[in-house]
Amino acid sequence: MAFIALIDALLLLLAVGLAMDVRYAADSAAYAEYSAHLFWRAALFAFVIVMSQFALGLYQAQSRETRLGVLVRQAVGFAIGTVLLTILYYAVPQAYIGRGVLGLALVFAFLGLALWRVLVSTLMAVELLKRRILVFGAGEMATIVARLDSRTFSVVGFVEVPGEAVKVPRGRVVTIAPALHEWALARQIDEIVVVPDDRRGTLPMKELLECRQRGIEVTDLVRFLERESGKVRLGAPPSWLVFSDGFRVTPLRVASKRIFDIFAAALILMLAWPWMLLTALAIRIESGPGQPILYFQDRVGERGRIFRLVKFRSMRTDAEGDGVARWASRDDARVTRVGRVIRKLRLDELPQLWNVLNGTMSFIGPRPERPEFVAELAREIPYYTLRHCVKPGLTGWAQLRYPYGSSAEDAAEKLTFDLFYVKNHNLRFDALIFLQTVEVVLFGRGAR
Repeated sequence: MAFIALIDALLLLLAVGLAMDVRYAADSAAYAEYSAHLFWRAALFAFVIVMSQFALGLYQAQSRETRLGVLVRQAVGFAIGTVLLTILYYAVPQAYIGRGVLGLALVFAFLGLALWRVLVSTLMAVELLKRRILVFGAGEMATIVARLDSRTFSVVGFVEVPGEAVKVPRGRVVTIAPALHEWALARQIDEIVVVPDDRRGTLPMKELLECRQRGIEVTDLVRFLERESGKVRLGAPPSWLVFSDGFRVTPLRVASKRIFDIFAAALILMLAWPWMLLTALAIRIESGPGQPILYFQDRVGERGRIFRLVKFRSMRTDAEGDGVARWASRDDARVTRVGRVIRKLRLDELPQLWNVLNGTMSFIGPRPERPEFVAELAREIPYYTLRHCVKPGLTGWAQLRYPYGSSAEDAAEKLTFDLFYVKNHNLRFDALIFLQTVEVVLFGRGAR
């Protein structure tokens, strides 16, 4: 997907150059005047549009969007990019490329990127851009890879391991001769995924090492699944979690995350305060004087500590009059009319910016759950308490990758994404999640 983003950026640069040629085709003096430092101004244009496209999820490897859906997201991304560019041009007039050039560049770029995405989807369909994978193993574990539906890799074949029952279709099993590295190089294999049901005495370590020395990546199943799916497999043995990379918490990381939290919360507050006032007013008008506008609830935070989370009230005041904690459900009768709107638009979450500023929450992290649910889920789901290794977040990786959950099964699936974040979080990952949260808000995914 980085390759696709790079081509997008080049097309955007070309669109600005073409727009300049068209706009000033009959005025060489004006062209010479306005083309000064054109590359850097075009680069800013390309950067903003690419980031806007990224925020709409257009560079996700696991996306299953239709071509029409991709076109809609691209249009929204261009609209967001145009607004951001307008703001930047007011703030930094030297970066302005001119109204006529900007308009033409946006048209040329939109058409160019749309055609490029059609070409990409066609190439993906015929597997020209996919990584070529050889699976070393053909047993039960290999069937996990066989069932994967991926736009990023193509399985060339499965290698039968002596003493292992073949569980994949026989037609997909390949014979390796004369040597593994020669066979792999001849078929342009990019990666070998090692997945025997029993590793003891079954792996040709010298041949696998030779493959690595020849530039062929060698990966085990757990790491392969984590990379391709963006989640951690709950069936992984505890020893893998103990000895795998990740889970690093350094003083520098703690400081950078706190700075990011304060910056992100302050930025959202500056942009969202009018909507917060309108939300509070709408709740007051619907519920009447004397009814609470804000809703406070105990949630489980970092290291299992309990804190008070604050939200705009979206349910009736007697939603849990009997004192029994309940999951929110689709078309929940307890949600008020205003509540349905603010939940859909995520406005009910905005008061949690106070939790971010006071340090009980982070801007990015696993969503905090109620103590009653945590106690139940920790008994049913392995590794559930690992999600409390970091501060809970206003948004997170699981919110981007999985819809709203209202059951233990949903919680288990969301945990696989939460653990991926806990294991791999860094400043860059936080920034990517922050940008892609725009997609969740605009397309209403996961709201109830």
